[in-house]
Amino acid sequence: MNDVATRRQEFLAHNGMPGLEVLRPEQIDDAVRIFYRDGFVVVRDVLTTEQVKKLRQGCEREAELVVAADHCNAGNRGPKRYSWGGASLTNSMLHCEEWVMLVDLDTLKPIIAGIFSSFDYHVRRAAGDFCLPGAEYQPLHSDIGDRKGGFIDPRSLLTIRDLPCPVVCCNFLAQDFTKLNGPTRQIPGTQHSHEKIPTLDEEPLWMKYSTVCPVPAGSVLIRDIRAWHGGTPNLSEDMRAIPNAIFLAPWYNERQVPSMPREMFDLLSGHGRRVCERVVSDDPLTTGYAFNSGNK
Repeated sequence: MNDVATRRQEFLAHNGMPGLEVLRPEQIDDAVRIFYRDGFVVVRDVLTTEQVKKLRQGCEREAELVVAADHCNAGNRGPKRYSWGGASLTNSMLHCEEWVMLVDLDTLKPIIAGIFSSFDYHVRRAAGDFCLPGAEYQPLHSDIGDRKGGFIDPRSLLTIRDLPCPVVCCNFLAQDFTKLNGPTRQIPGTQHSHEKIPTLDEEPLWMKYSTVCPVPAGSVLIRDIRAWHGGTPNLSEDMRAIPNAIFLAPWYNERQVPSMPREMFDLLSGHGRRVCERVVSDDPLTTGYAFNSGNK
């Protein structure tokens, strides 16, 4: 039996987070409770079948362009692993209608407002990542540094981890998360941890199998970006895509680079326009993809 077949058997036997709860959009209180307990929550049926189809088509179209721009075939999050935001000239995908859709979903708004205790949150950007067949483990990491972003304590007594959640990342499943196609792994309860994040060599096996699966397409993985997480091997034959939308708490401030053309802004509801007011641009935007050392 070849190595890939052996690994597939191993992942089919062990991959997946024990007791993973997958909620429905109307379970707002439960979603907020689990989010604050674990640093993430999974909600299904956030996207309709037609929205999933539209999103998947957009992901495939833009992934093809990203890979074509990667002349060294190195990825920008490791071999066969790509960040749309890391490659995008605007650091975002809000020039694409498929991503604009993600910031203004009626199924999601009440949950984000519940997490922040307010509808006065703002969009930071929308981007996400994808991995191709053959992608390997990505090291566990947090998406924000302890003393970076919109918070610095000059007394050096507090870090961003001591505060309420400042930033929520919503990763949308443009296909099912299975045991084999590179589901995200999340380490529950690490959003406030001050411990050193283990390297791949140090990481215990249970963490490597702590993956968000099985979860159907159309679901959303709502993450506190401080929580430890990472990509896993894609042992399937298809691209795994998780486009995202990122939201800032009302009290948390980061300078936002304009990345949404006015014609996309005009597609939004009144609420959508309010939360995107910091990223809309009336000036022409240069869009496309580029790879350099800064993309790593």
